[in-house]
Amino acid sequence: MKRSFTFLARAACSLARSGLEWERSTADSVRNATKAAASSFAPLRAFMGRSLRRKVLTVIVLPRIALLNFVLAESALELVPKEISGRPAVVSDSKRRGMKASEILLDRSFHHSAMSRLKDSEKRGRPDLVHVALLSVTGTPLYLDGGVRVFVHTYPGVVLELAEKTRIPKNYLRFRGLMEKALVERPHEGLVKTYPAGVDELVKRKLGCNLVLGLSIQGRKSGAEEVANRVESAKNPCVIVGGFPHGHFSKEVLASVDELDRIDSRPLEAHVVASRVVYEIEKTVRGIND
Repeated sequence: MKRSFTFLARAACSLARSGLEWERSTADSVRNATKAAASSFAPLRAFMGRSLRRKVLTVIVLPRIALLNFVLAESALELVPKEISGRPAVVSDSKRRGMKASEILLDRSFHHSAMSRLKDSEKRGRPDLVHVALLSVTGTPLYLDGGVRVFVHTYPGVVLELAEKTRIPKNYLRFRGLMEKALVERPHEGLVKTYPAGVDELVKRKLGCNLVLGLSIQGRKSGAEEVANRVESAKNPCVIVGGFPHGHFSKEVLASVDELDRIDSRPLEAHVVASRVVYEIEKTVRGIND
């Protein structure tokens, strides 16, 4: 019996020693493997360090997108003036819409008989033309890429500034409601902000434009391509298009432009002029060929 216990004890000790030796050998193996891995990565780290010190970072510069300031000047977009707010045509329209006369847009389609007493009546009361002109600009790729800033200068001298990439409603009734709200509430921030300013104050003081081109049938014939080339080469250009159905720019607007040009021998509507000029500028900037 004693011999059996002695044998078992020796066997247990032998197993214990074997286990300790295995653990030591395993630990040694892990340490050796770690050292070997570290030594193998050392040349790679050194190579990467030398490479990064030698390399110069290369910055890819994308083609410049000309930031065009587009202004619809003396636009036929305004609230009903006080002097005709009591006229039958205006009262009837305001009652039909359930709004005050002073809170609705002057519109020749409804207020024609009342507008005969207004100064420069032929230039006023056509918010639909402003709507179409804005759609023709804000739907272009150049505008959607942030290359055009849009400003609507109204006949009474209020500026509506569209926030970058703002899409105006395609439906005229929704557009009318948006403009009425902006002109009544006069927000100073948001998608459409407003502030009083003349054309000269807007383009020279606020925007600081170094080139102001006015487009009018009274201007020098130059073509849309030539206008686009001058705009593309300018640092902070502005193009002014009349936002009215008939007549010409006032003396104030003419005094604020550096050059007055026309792109056709015939008088063209505002949305046609706007879309053609913006397209030509887009072609010039992007290098697009017909």
